[in-house]
Amino acid sequence: MTKNLLHGMLLLLGLLTAFETTVPDLATAASKPHQQATKNKAVHKVAIDTALRYAKAIAKGDKITTGQLDFACQYKLLTVPSANSPHSPATDASYEGCWQELTAGHAPVLKRSDIGMNILWPSTGSLVFYGDELSRTQASAFVMDALGVSPPGTGLHLTVTDSRPIPNGSFRLKTNGKVLGVPTTLVDLTVHYHDPLASPVTFAPGSVHWANTITRERRAVKSITTRWVVFTGLRTHGFPRDTAVFHLPVATTPEAPGMVAERIPFATEASRPLPDSIVWWGPDDQPGTLTAAAAQAAAFPELRDRVALLNRILIINPHQVNALTLLTRTLHAVLLQAAAQSHKLNVKDPALSLTVNEFYWNIYAAAGRLDISNAMEMGGFSQPTPADFLYRLLPAQETLARTHPEQLDNRFRLGMAYRWNNDQGHMIETFESLLNDIPTDRRTPRAEALLQLAWSRINKVAWNRILHDPDSVRAYEDAHASSALAELPLDKFLAEYTMAYSMIFMPDYGDKGKILQHLSEAKRWFDDIPGRDDEVWRFFLHSDLLKAVLDADPMFQPILASVEKPNAGHNRRA
Repeated sequence: MTKNLLHGMLLLLGLLTAFETTVPDLATAASKPHQQATKNKAVHKVAIDTALRYAKAIAKGDKITTGQLDFACQYKLLTVPSANSPHSPATDASYEGCWQELTAGHAPVLKRSDIGMNILWPSTGSLVFYGDELSRTQASAFVMDALGVSPPGTGLHLTVTDSRPIPNGSFRLKTNGKVLGVPTTLVDLTVHYHDPLASPVTFAPGSVHWANTITRERRAVKSITTRWVVFTGLRTHGFPRDTAVFHLPVATTPEAPGMVAERIPFATEASRPLPDSIVWWGPDDQPGTLTAAAAQAAAFPELRDRVALLNRILIINPHQVNALTLLTRTLHAVLLQAAAQSHKLNVKDPALSLTVNEFYWNIYAAAGRLDISNAMEMGGFSQPTPADFLYRLLPAQETLARTHPEQLDNRFRLGMAYRWNNDQGHMIETFESLLNDIPTDRRTPRAEALLQLAWSRINKVAWNRILHDPDSVRAYEDAHASSALAELPLDKFLAEYTMAYSMIFMPDYGDKGKILQHLSEAKRWFDDIPGRDDEVWRFFLHSDLLKAVLDADPMFQPILASVEKPNAGHNRRA
C-alpha cells in the first residue's frame, strides 16, 4: 500500500514537472500571431505614410522628396555607377532628372486641343484632360503639381480609402544577380479636387468617339481613387530609405537584340487610377460658385474667356439658366457681328442693324452656306468660324427652350438658328409653337413670330428649289397676317418685302405686278424708318434671287434705278 502510494506520488510529481516545462513554450507560441499582427500593422502604417508623402510631394512640386520616395529614382542612384551616392545631399541634380522622367507622362493630359467654341476654362494655361487613355494614365497625373496642393495648384486633398498586402515585389541589383524580394503593400488614396472650375476633365461615361464632327460630352472630376504600390524593407538591400513607391518601372534594355527586357521591379500590381471610382461635380455640389462664375463670365471682354467659363459651368450643370442665357445671347450676337463684317454696311440704327444682319444669314443660309457649314476643325482654320458659333449656340438654346419655355426671346433665337442651320422641320415648328403660346392681344410679338415663320418657309422652299411647294403660299399668307398686326414702320417694311420675296418662288413668279406693288409699299415704309439709308434699301433689292427676278423684267427697272449709284456697275451680294 505504501509502495503504491509512493508510486502515485512520483507519477504526479512527473506530470507537474512536465506541465511546468510546457507552459512557457505554449505562451511563446501564443504570442507569435500577436507579434506578427503588430508588425504587419506597423508596416501598413509606414506604407500608408509613404504613399501619402509621395503623392503630396508630387502635388507640391517637391522634386527632392519625390525622388527620395520613388523606387525607380533610388534604384538608379544605387545601381548606376556614374550616379552619385544614394546619400547625396538634397540638392543633388540627379533628382531633377528623376522629376523630368516622372512628369514626362503628364504632358499628354496637359496638351490643349481647343476646337471652335468648345474651349473649357481655364481658357489659357493648364487644362488637365484625361481622354480615352484614362485607365492607362500614370497615377501621378492625378496629383500633378498643375493641380496641386493649394498653393501652387488650384487645390486637392488626399484621403486613405484602403490598404492591403500583396505578394512580395522583386528585383535584382545586378545583372544575373540574386532576385531580392521585399514586402509590398497597396495603398488606395482618393484625390478630392477643391475647385469645380479648375478640376480635371474627362469624357462623360458612355461617350463614344463616333466621328470627328461629333462633340463628345465632358465632365469635371470631383474625386478619383488612385492606387499606389509601396515597397518596404529596402534598407537591408542597401537603399538609403526603407520604403519607396513603385510608380514607374526602371528603364532597362534587353541583354541581347530580340530578347525581352527584364522588368524592374516585378510586382503583381501597378500604381494606377481606378476609373470606376470617379465622382463628377454635379449641379448640387457648389451652386453658388456656378452662379458667381456666370456673373464673372459676363464681365470678360474676350469671347474666348467668356465661352470657356460658361462651357465649364455647363458641363457641371447643363441646366444652369444664367450660363445658358448668357452663352446663347453672346453667340447670337457674335453671329450677327460676323454678318456685319461680311456685308460691310454701316447701319447706325440698332433695330435696323439687327434686321439687316438677320436678313444676311436668312439669304445666305439658303444659298452659299459655306461660312455656316464649314467649322474650324473641318476647314483647318486657326480661328473659330460662324459655323462654330452656330454649332455651339444650338444645343444651349435647345436646353434653355426645353427648361424655360417662358423665355420667348430665346425661342425666337432658336428658330432663327434652326433656319441658319437648315434644320427645316424644326425651324418651322418652333415658330408655329411660338404663335400658339403668344397671346392674341400681343400684336408686336405675334407679328414678329409670323414674319419669322414666313422666312422659315421661304428658306425651305429656296433651298429645296421646289417651286410648287405650298410653303411658298403659306409664307405669303404669314407675311400678310404679320402686316395686319405690325405697328412699327420697320415691321411694316419687312412684312411687305417678305410678301414680295415669297412670290418669286411661285410658278411664273405669281403676279409680277403684285411683286412690284409690295416692293413699292415696302419702300414707302422703309423711308419712315429712323436711320434708314439708301445703301440698306439697295442691299435688300440686290439679294441674289430677288435681283435675278427684277433684272429679268423691264417693269422692275424703275424701282431698281431709284437706288442705283451713278456708274455703279456692280451688284452687292447678300
